[in-house]
Amino acid sequence: MTKAELIAKIAEDAQLTQTQANKALLSFINTVGDEIRSTGSINVTGLGIFSVSERSARTGINPRTREPLSIPASKGVKFRASKALKDSLNESNS
Repeated sequence: MTKAELIAKIAEDAQLTQTQANKALLSFINTVGDEIRSTGSINVTGLGIFSVSERSARTGINPRTREPLSIPASKGVKFRASKALKDSLNESNS
């Protein structure tokens, strides 16, 4: 599903215009990002937990030249699905 398809689905389900649905989705995305940056995680009941993942610095290999290179430490985002979401996925397979 693309972002445009998601916006269209939200607009249809919530009886909003696509502009309103787009604003709501962007607000959700920005709020999740802001909360992760400030507290390190956000728990969206029924969906899951978004949290910061720390990656330590490491040595990699340039695939073209086969020379070692230094990959700096970085942060990423992890997502852990809620039990309700996992159960709903397994329900549809039965």
